[in-house]
Amino acid sequence: MGVNLRDVIPHEELTFEELKGRVIGIDALNSLYQFLASIRQPDGTPLMDSKGNITSHLSGLFYRTGRLIELGIKPVYVFDGKPPELKKKELERRKELKEDALGKWKKAKEAGDLDEALKHAKRTSRFTDEMLEDSKKLLEHMGIPQIQAPSEAEAQCAHMCRKGDIWAVGSQDYDSLLFGSPTLVKGLTLSGKLELSIVHLKKVLEKMGVTREQLVDIAILIGTDFDEGVKGIGPKKALQMVKTGFSKNATGIEFEKIEGIFLKPDVTEKYKLQWKPPDKEKLLAFLSGEHNFSEDRVEKVSNNLLSAHKEFSQRGINEWF
Repeated sequence: MGVNLRDVIPHEELTFEELKGRVIGIDALNSLYQFLASIRQPDGTPLMDSKGNITSHLSGLFYRTGRLIELGIKPVYVFDGKPPELKKKELERRKELKEDALGKWKKAKEAGDLDEALKHAKRTSRFTDEMLEDSKKLLEHMGIPQIQAPSEAEAQCAHMCRKGDIWAVGSQDYDSLLFGSPTLVKGLTLSGKLELSIVHLKKVLEKMGVTREQLVDIAILIGTDFDEGVKGIGPKKALQMVKTGFSKNATGIEFEKIEGIFLKPDVTEKYKLQWKPPDKEKLLAFLSGEHNFSEDRVEKVSNNLLSAHKEFSQRGINEWF
C-alpha cells in the first residue's frame, strides 16, 4: 500500500533519456502485483496459459523489463523477505479486502457488467509460491540480477542506494524515502497515465523543513503498513503537528517500534549485481513452450536483451551510476 505523502512531497520532471545508463532498484513484488492487477481480460480474468496457469505477472515482468533495458536502464529486482510483526494486521486487512472484491467481481461478471467486473477484479490479485518461483526463474533466464531482502524490499533498495550500488529506487510508493533512499524515481511502469518524475530526499527535507526522523513521524501519523495512523490526519496536518510539537503517547501508536523499522531496517550486505547475457533457448522453452507466449515476440525481446547486454559490457561500470 505505502504511505500517502503526495501532497507534501516535491516532484521534479524527468525524461527516460536522463535515465539512460542508470541502475535502478525495483521492489519486485510491488511490480508483480501491479502486473496481476492491470494485465487482464475485459471481464477481469487474468491472462492464462493453456493449462490454466496465470501468466499476467510473467507477461508484465518480461515485456516491461525488456522495454526498460531497451531504454538503457539497468534494473535490479529486490524480493521481500519476512515482514515485520507490525505488518501482520495490514496483511490481514488486505486479505479481507481481496475476499470482498472477489465476491463483487463474480457478481458483476454474472450480471454482465464488464466495467464493474474489471474494477473489482484488479483488487483480487493473489501471489502464490509457484508464481514467485516462476518470476525468479524468468529473471534468471533474462540475465537480470535479483536480490533476496531479509525483510522489506524497499528498505533493501534504499540501503543499496545510500551505498551507491544503485542510482535510485524505482517505485510508485514513497516508503523508500522513509527508509532513507537519497533518490526515488516514479513512473517506471511505462503507463501513459503516470508521469515520470524524480524525488530527492535531501530536497524534500529542505523544502518541508524537517529531518528524516520527522518525515517518518509524519508518515506514522498518516498511516503506514505498520500502523493505521490517526483518524482525520492527512499529510499537511501531520506536517504541521510534527513541526509544532505533539504528544506521541496521546496517539496510542507504538511510535518507537515503527520508527525503528524505518530508521534501522533489517537489510543485508550479501548481494551481487551482475547482469548476464540472456539465455534465449531457455526463455523460449519457458515462456513459449510452457506458457504459450508468442515465439516471435519472445525471440524479439531476447535479441534486444542480448544487444543491450553487449552494450552494457562495452561501457565502463562507472558510467552506470
